[in-house]
Amino acid sequence: MLSNPFLFTLLRILPASIASWLGGWLSVNVARKTMKLRDQRARANLALLRPDLDEATREAMLTRRWFNLGRTMAELTNIDRLIDNGHVTVEDAAGYQKVLDGPGPMIALAVHLGNWDLLAAHIKASTDRPGLGVYAPPENPEQAAQLKRARSSYMGEAITGDGAARGILKHLTTRDRATLYILLDERRDRQVWFPRFGRDLEPSGNFSVALRLARKVGATFLPFYMIRTNGPHFRVHWHPPLDPALLTDDQIMDQVDAFLGKACLDHADQWLALHDMDLSAPTA
Repeated sequence: MLSNPFLFTLLRILPASIASWLGGWLSVNVARKTMKLRDQRARANLALLRPDLDEATREAMLTRRWFNLGRTMAELTNIDRLIDNGHVTVEDAAGYQKVLDGPGPMIALAVHLGNWDLLAAHIKASTDRPGLGVYAPPENPEQAAQLKRARSSYMGEAITGDGAARGILKHLTTRDRATLYILLDERRDRQVWFPRFGRDLEPSGNFSVALRLARKVGATFLPFYMIRTNGPHFRVHWHPPLDPALLTDDQIMDQVDAFLGKACLDHADQWLALHDMDLSAPTA
């Protein structure tokens, strides 16, 4: 959708709710049929993660998942309208706002659930904190350029590639009450290293980077995620802030893993990483 100028423009012109539905329909009826390997991976991983569910229930979840993926891609064209028109509610909104209005730098920890781009946009719109988002661009250069333009418009700033580490550190140390938005469930070598799902894993990747940064600049952690409730409507769930000055790395990982890991299991029909990994493979 991102690399097709006609479709991108069409989705922007259509009402946000219709554009979202169309993206979901195209994903289920077109993309899913052409991405059979990813569909098979998602099915195998879901069976491992949710053995408590019967096959028919898991198949229904997989279909909802493809619909959510398509909606999420289509909604990239309408992020501003989804923020402005009451599409997002927040669990304990007053408590959440109090956290955002607090002092010091903050690192917001999330996973690819619901609409993770809208989550980044929502936190930017909810606070006067200067925000920075970190992301890995797609391999397609046209798609990467389109995605960078879109994300820069609602993240405040979006950073990737060479020089990212220096840019992140500068942002957190020179901007008053700066916020960094980082997704923990990046995939490497057909594996996901967070959440742990009961595996004996040390902090690595984005989580390890977040821990080092927080201790270096004195930032607190805000674990949170966004779930689609109905169509282009969402709810933000958040965990009380975690202070690295009071907790060990293991304690922080345990609490973040319990919160975000459970969310990935409970809402596997909205979790992106399900089709990009092989949970049956060893993590060594």
